[in-house]
Order: sequence, then structure tokens, then C-alpha cells
Amino acid sequence: MSLCMGCMKDIGDEKICPECGFDNNEKQPEPFLGFNTKIKDRYIIGRGIDTNGESTRYLGYDTQTQEKVIVREFLPIGIFDRQFGETELKVESSNTAVFKNLKENFLSYYRVVEELNDMSAVIKILNIFEENNTAYVVEEYMNLTPYDEFIKHNGGQLEWETARPMLLPLISALESLHKRGQGHYAVAPSNLFVTGDGKLKLSGFCRAMERKRGTPLKSQLYSGCAAPEQYENNFTLDVVTEIYGFTATLFYTLTGHAPANAKERIKDSRLLMSTNTVKRLPPHVVTALANGLQIDRRDRISDFDELRSQLSVAPTAQAIQEEISKTAGLSEINKKEKNKEKGTTGVVVLSAIIALVVFVGLGIILVKTNLFGIVNKQNENITTVTTTGQWKGPTVDSFIGKKYSEVQKELKHSDQYILNVTYDEEFDDNVAEGCVCAQTPAPGTPITDKEAEISLSITLSKGKKMRTLPKIEGKTIDSVAKLLAKQGLLVMQETEYNSKYANEIVLDYKDLKAGDQIEYGKTVTIKVSMGPEPTTATNPVQVATQSQQ
Repeated sequence: MSLCMGCMKDIGDEKICPECGFDNNEKQPEPFLGFNTKIKDRYIIGRGIDTNGESTRYLGYDTQTQEKVIVREFLPIGIFDRQFGETELKVESSNTAVFKNLKENFLSYYRVVEELNDMSAVIKILNIFEENNTAYVVEEYMNLTPYDEFIKHNGGQLEWETARPMLLPLISALESLHKRGQGHYAVAPSNLFVTGDGKLKLSGFCRAMERKRGTPLKSQLYSGCAAPEQYENNFTLDVVTEIYGFTATLFYTLTGHAPANAKERIKDSRLLMSTNTVKRLPPHVVTALANGLQIDRRDRISDFDELRSQLSVAPTAQAIQEEISKTAGLSEINKKEKNKEKGTTGVVVLSAIIALVVFVGLGIILVKTNLFGIVNKQNENITTVTTTGQWKGPTVDSFIGKKYSEVQKELKHSDQYILNVTYDEEFDDNVAEGCVCAQTPAPGTPITDKEAEISLSITLSKGKKMRTLPKIEGKTIDSVAKLLAKQGLLVMQETEYNSKYANEIVLDYKDLKAGDQIEYGKTVTIKVSMGPEPTTATNPVQVATQSQQ
């Protein structure tokens, strides 16, 4: 049996898979495991699916059950080395202690996740083991639809009655995880999938260290769904952080778009929601969205029971009236004064009548106050009004556009600033890679106490998200690999005979051309010459060369 590395179907002697179109002549780039690598004498490794600062997922095949699986390999970026064709990770002595600690935490985390196998919202873990000086987690393979694709195919947003039975089991899964001392902290559309019968499955499990700044791992945060505290250096994450991500995902589900990035919402905390959306949502759900997405952690929904309560069925008549006042003055909510009493049957009947008025009335109130930054579909222009203060004293310097090394040198002997560095997962088209694109406090912020030290936090730009493909024809494969790596691109290669160029000389891109724009982190395929075609009637032998990032 010869398996396709792209879909794990038996393709016999074929190289281009007739099922999925994957080219099995390709090589998996380092430091990832090569195609057809067998681990634990059982699992065959196929194409890479995705990677983060902690681990990488591959499509796999279980030779015992003869079924597809997902294999997650512990690969903490920057702490190990593995050359092309090798399987074992190499760790320098200076990183040994850190690597060992991270690996043990990785294993203990997934053993906790394994305890959730019976929960409907979690993809099952089938095996956990160590090998090749690292660790592996084998997950169940399922035919799933990405959540954002599911939303798109259902009109771009879901009604509350459709979303409710899908998302509420997710709360139970998160609660069970936290009761075991762990968290997810990356609930976002990108980590959710839908089964054929409409059930939600949560993926993207990682330890908290991967979900915040200032740790040994390269963090991975999801813009719009990551809470403000996740952008702070090594902030302790908890249930309140988890609730922000869940509520942001619910907001996306019901409106069709995620909230603004948390760092942007610190400046303008409004949640953009159309008037039509507000009118069609139950008022208690609107309030729950606002409470779960509070920028100030102290004002946010504080536990899963409270989250369920606020997302429960329509409240009593008295509670409905409170919804109006709470939403109209959201910043003045006092959680200790919330009315949690249950109404009688007669009151519930009355509430149904009042609710009809509230659905329209609440929409009017929200439009008039514009508390949620509601967008009128007929006029979507939003005007932001700012005021300029009259401060005449010293202000915070601007470091925007400067290289990190320049900032370090400038502040080395400064008694005024304490420097912190954060890395943003977003890109900046106007600031070069490696230069400061944002800082806190902002430039021009008044310095009212000259004796106090200023804790300066800077964010370094990753440069433009879209990269321009350079000319590569006639260059050696090594030079091209390095050239594209500098652009943040992964490289795959295909070889073919060519009478013009010698062996291992690059011909051009496949399906692309120099000057095209491609997103940072994507994979490009290049065509490489094997030299002139042999004149003898022998089978051609392809020369395997190594693509380096």
C-alpha cells in the first residue's frame, strides 16, 4: 500500500494524488518530520496541518486501526534543532532544563485534556507518548467543517436559537478544563469546527504559556478574541480571560464579525453592532455580550455559572426592565446588585408580552445612546472625535519606526524609562519589520511626575502581511531558499529536466511569478532543474535537495 501524504488514501504507483491533488514528490521542510516517517512503530506522518510556538500538527495514519489520525508533535520554536531527514530533536545544553520543563508541562496538560474525552465539544485524544527526544499526542480524525466556513454558508451569522445549542456545551467543556487547573485561552472561530450533525468541536489546545506575552514560547493570540490581559507580559490567565474569548466568539457568531482587537478596544471599547442585529437578539443576550467583553476585568462576567445565567432563557418581567437600564448605562453595572430571583408562572406570561416591546425599545435606546457603536447599514461612516489637552510640560518620547537595537541603545543609560518588549501577531504595512510599531504609554503622553520611572512597552512590527515574490530564475536553490525565508515564506520544490539550466538551478515559481503578492507564512513551490534530460533509456532519478527556511 502506498499512501498519499496529503489525504492518506492508497494511490499505488501514482505520485499526483487523484483524490486530493497532492504532489507526493514534494519534501516536508525542516524542522518538521519527513513524509512517511513512522513513530511508535505505528503512526505514519503525512503533510503538516498547522504549527504554533509550542507544537505542530500533522495528518497521520494509524497502521493498527487503518484509520487517519491527527498527530501533534511538541516543537517549541527556538529551543531545539532538527535537520532535514532527521527525526530526533537536538537541544543545546543551555536549553536542556527549559526544554525538559516545557515538555513535561506539555505532557501533563494533554493528559488533563484527555480526561475530557467524553465531552461532546472536545476532539478525543487517542494516545500520548514520548519519542525522538520529544512528545506526541494522537487525536481522533474527523470530517469537520471550519467554523468560519460554516457561518459563511449559513448567511454570515446565526440566529440565537441556532447558536445556543451549539455553543452552550462549549461552556461545560471549558468549565471542566478549569476545574482541573488548566485553561484553553484561545476560543476563537479558527479553533472551532462543526460535525456533520451540527455539533461543535474545540481544537487548538495549548498551555497558558503559549497564549500570552513574555514567556519562553512564541505566543499565538487570536485578534478580536484574545483578552486585553493576554497582551501583557506573563499576566496570570484565568476563567475571566476564558470568558472574554468565548463571548467574542459568540459575538462573531451572532453578528458575522469579531470584536476589534483588544488593544484597540482599550482606546475605544464600543462593540460595533448593526441595528438589525440588536433588534433580532434577545435583550439578555445583548447584555451578556457586553458584560463578557468588558475591557476592565473587574467588570467582566466572572465565572461560568454567571455566564450561563446571563445566556439563559428570557428573564422575568422585572428582569427585562432591568435589562433596559443595565444596557443603557452599561459602565455603571454593579454585579453585586443583580437580581437573580425567579419569577412566578403568571409573571413569566406577562414577561412574554413585555418582551415584544423590549425588543423594539432596546434597539431604540441603543441607537440613541450608541453605547455599542451601532452601525446604520445605510450610513456606515463612523466619526471619531478626539480632544487635545493643554499640557505644556514634558511628554513621553516617540520610539515609533526605530529599530529595537536603537531603542535598547537609547534607553540603556536612561533613568526615565524601564523597557519591556511585546510581539504582536498582527502586521504593519507602514512600519518595517523589526521596528517599533506601537508603544505604551503613547508618544506625547504627559509626564506629571518627573521622578517616577516610566514602564515603556513596545511592540515590534512583523512588516507587511503581503510579501512580493522576488526574481529567482537562474539562482541556486540554496540562495533562493534563503531569499524566500527572509520574506517569511516556506519553500517546497518540484524538479524537472531542463536543457537551459544545470542541476539544482531554480527555473521559476510554480503557479506564481515574480512580483506576485503572497501572505507571510504561506508556502510557495519552486521548480528546480535536474539538468538536461538523459539520452539513455534509463529511468530518471530525481535529485532531492533541501529547502531551508
